[in-house]
Amino acid sequence: MSANTHVFTGGFSDPVFQSQSVFRMLMDGMARPGSVHAVEHDAGQPDPLGTAAGAIALTLCDHDTPVWLSAGFSKSSVGEWMGFHSGASLTREKAEARFAFVEAGAALSSFGLFSPGTQEYPDRSTTLVIEVAALGEGQSFTLSGPGILQSKSVEITGLPEAFLRLWADNRPLFPRGVDVILTAGRSFLCLPRTTKIVA
Repeated sequence: MSANTHVFTGGFSDPVFQSQSVFRMLMDGMARPGSVHAVEHDAGQPDPLGTAAGAIALTLCDHDTPVWLSAGFSKSSVGEWMGFHSGASLTREKAEARFAFVEAGAALSSFGLFSPGTQEYPDRSTTLVIEVAALGEGQSFTLSGPGILQSKSVEITGLPEAFLRLWADNRPLFPRGVDVILTAGRSFLCLPRTTKIVA
């Protein structure tokens, strides 16, 4: 049996219903930054990709959305799995990516290497899906901005060390800038570019 046979396994058992369910949670997550959502549907993704990240990939990625993968994902079968189940192509150029997936523990370089979109088309920016160790426990962060009444506290374990500095550089670019989805196992929360984060 081929070592890559598992690339063809997995995927949603009911693609239309399950992708719509995940999409609705993502839209709610972007409208209410910091709210934690749990993915119920297992995408059958290969390691080291988590359940939520796998479901997000199948929901958002297609043949029109180039995907960039961090080193740990690139060395695994994650890229082939995404390509087979979503039709998305991989790119090594961060600026070309519509979506970027970063494994837990990976070091982050400047968000500025990804596409921030343009003044006319800010939606053409890159969305980063970053895996962390846990959501709902760990270090506390305070969020504020559109979609948040006054402020909201969230707990995150394993947020990359450079994240807050990179995020602070990203916010002034509005309406351009990247959006971020943090995932941990089945859970995820969204951080649109308008959100302010304080440790």
